[in-house]
Amino acid sequence: MASPNIVNVTTITGSNAGWNLSGTLTASLLTVSTGYVVKINSITVANIDPSTAYSVNLYIDTLATSGATGVTLTGADATVYLAKTISIPANATLTLLSSPIYLMEGNILKGGGSTTDKLDLIISYEIMTS
Repeated sequence: MASPNIVNVTTITGSNAGWNLSGTLTASLLTVSTGYVVKINSITVANIDPSTAYSVNLYIDTLATSGATGVTLTGADATVYLAKTISIPANATLTLLSSPIYLMEGNILKGGGSTTDKLDLIISYEIMTS
């Protein structure tokens, strides 16, 4: 099934989600179901450790299989990083994404931290369906 035409959506549901990132850099965080488009508005990560910097990885998996009618993806990769070993200083917050992107059906947002329970990730998003 194709992702919904966002001009003809029947519902737009705004939401936020948060994770205490694990040391597993390939953890699935968010998977877009068939018939949906997710607009990611912002992604922020906070290091809650008072003395040590830790790094974050965040990427979209199965990206090359998504697209819209009228667009031919040539040479697109299935896994594309939004953040790769970005160091977050102790007691600091970093905005990883401040301009919206769309995740199409089948896309999976994955990632993790360089340690467990020291990085908090929050995403503001909208779920659309027709």
